[in-house]
Amino acid sequence: MFEINLVCVGTLHEGYWQQACAEYVKRLTGRCRLTVTEIAEQRLPSAPSPAQIAAGLDAEASKILPLLERSAFCAALCVEGGQLSSQLLAQRLSELMVHGTSSASFVIGGSFGLSQRVKQRADLLLSMSDMTFPHQLARVMLCEQLYRAFTILGGEKYHK
Repeated sequence: MFEINLVCVGTLHEGYWQQACAEYVKRLTGRCRLTVTEIAEQRLPSAPSPAQIAAGLDAEASKILPLLERSAFCAALCVEGGQLSSQLLAQRLSELMVHGTSSASFVIGGSFGLSQRVKQRADLLLSMSDMTFPHQLARVMLCEQLYRAFTILGGEKYHK
């Protein structure tokens, strides 16, 4: 079974985000093996300098990178990434499975994004939209899109 690991900086504090993610994780059961790994966001001052932000992102990268399997496909969610339609995401996952890749990791950064080191490790830089979303909502949206991709691959009606 295809494995997907969501590596997320920060936690889902509000119950409604937790419930939304749990619903899509439940729906994905039987379609893939999904794990969610959370790492703590680095604490920064209320008005951090660029150097403090870079140091925080680097510290987060040191926690993220060991969680990414060398053989796994890796997508980093970031503003400078390209966008994929739901159908293209499904196609990309299908191509990975057909070509023998057994796992994929999706990385969602915290409020300051992701370190360049994480982006360099990624096989795909992916943007959800030109709009800005809180990273908690981005996690829900990614879970929904993964579910949608698997329904597309299964020829089911949900994706319409």
